[in-house]
Amino acid sequence: MLPGDDRAIWHAGCDGDRVSGFDGRTCVVTGAGGGIGRALALGLASRGARLAISDVNGDGLDETRRRIEQIGAQTHAAHLDVADRDAFAAYADDVATHFGTVNQVYNNAGVWLARSILDSEFEDFERVWAVDLWGVVHGTKLFLPHLIASGEGHVINVSSINGILAQGDTSHYCAAKFAVRGFTESLRQELKAAGHPVRALSVHPGGVNTGIASSALHEAIEEGGELSARDRRLERLYNEVILRMRPDRAAEVILRAVERDKERVLVGTDAKLIDLAVRAAPTLTLAATGKLLNRLWR
Repeated sequence: MLPGDDRAIWHAGCDGDRVSGFDGRTCVVTGAGGGIGRALALGLASRGARLAISDVNGDGLDETRRRIEQIGAQTHAAHLDVADRDAFAAYADDVATHFGTVNQVYNNAGVWLARSILDSEFEDFERVWAVDLWGVVHGTKLFLPHLIASGEGHVINVSSINGILAQGDTSHYCAAKFAVRGFTESLRQELKAAGHPVRALSVHPGGVNTGIASSALHEAIEEGGELSARDRRLERLYNEVILRMRPDRAAEVILRAVERDKERVLVGTDAKLIDLAVRAAPTLTLAATGKLLNRLWR
């Protein structure tokens, strides 16, 4: 299967003429302009879902919408900054009015930053947390009443393997992803206790080639920053060594987990191995990972 081959995603999502459990459901995907978000949107469209997609990247969002329409799925596309609470509230109302019901919300939008705590400004933390944490909180809280009303809702919150194992120079990202994990687990307990017909899934991808490392550097350039040789080495390390899994494969794993009503899913062999290591020897794993990354980064 080649990246961008929507027909391949269709065949991966269907078994002959069998209709998938997503057929006719309204699914909201944030950060759908590329990476895992686009792959999720295409995978859902292939399974007969109706899509509400959003992103701050207008060009990427338009391309995703075009591919969804080629598949033949109903689509609602909107520019959205998930950090903007008022804009998100208006968006949630608009989607619910447009489709009449909302069944699944994929809180996927995210940003990344590589900078030490000592070298970071407070604004760096605020910027990452506004998207990676508050974007998830906004999407969950604003759509939750609609999911409950649907009678068969799902909240899918994308954390990271860095919501299980931290690493240096990414405290902004790790803190947000650990928080998304805790937020989702707390949500799950509340939904079960109240008897609401909504499932909560925490997603922990390992190295998926979403372009997030390059996007972070390009954003820094646009803000007037200068990139060092270390920044360039870091970009190559992530793109060529760490982030290897294709987004369409990651999306397939996530959608299978949703279909099976899973509560937690590790995406990729690397994520599974790291999770196992953290469970078996957390202190040793953290120390070993830190030494390895320090050697590679510097």
